[in-house]
Amino acid sequence: MAEIHVFRYNPFEENTYLIINGKRECIIIDPGCYFEDERKGLLEFIGNQDLKPVRLINTHCHLDHIFGNRLISRTYGLTPEFHRLEQPVLDGSVQAGVLYNVPFEPSPPPKNYLEEGDRISLGEDVLDILFTPGHSPGSICLYHEKQQFLIGGDVLFHQSIGRTDLPGGDYDTLIGSIREKLLPLGDDIRVYPGHGEMTTIGEERRTNPFLR
Repeated sequence: MAEIHVFRYNPFEENTYLIINGKRECIIIDPGCYFEDERKGLLEFIGNQDLKPVRLINTHCHLDHIFGNRLISRTYGLTPEFHRLEQPVLDGSVQAGVLYNVPFEPSPPPKNYLEEGDRISLGEDVLDILFTPGHSPGSICLYHEKQQFLIGGDVLFHQSIGRTDLPGGDYDTLIGSIREKLLPLGDDIRVYPGHGEMTTIGEERRTNPFLR
């Protein structure tokens, strides 16, 4: 059974996730560690828990979700994986960091691209890739059907949705992604978003003002 650990990092209060299996292998999703204490703390957690990182996944490539890509690559020999439509976002991320006054080391290039229908295996645990654009042109979510949870990036939040005013964002596309890809998964699905607290599909179906 997969364990989920969440760390809240950087000035944007981004959620970084570790998915861990019984063999202590882990997938690192959206490493947003920016400050030195955040970076040190993440590496210490991985070491103290005797974890073996095996993949680095970005749900999308906005700067707050990739601050730690270089660190993870340098430390564990991993390169990021994300949807091909996020490549221009990654390419412009360092410039965006300067504009936001959060300079950072550029991310290494991707190992490969992820597409709708791909499956990420972590031992017996399987995460299905869902293509959910709108917040960013190549946003993806990772769905664990057996354990009924979703790593949602910046697609769906507790009583909110991802912003769509950044380059490549589109409100109608985002709402379509949520209605067509996420809501059909079922009300019991736990959603672990890129910012804020965990929620469920059912709660958002009932209470999210953007979905009424």
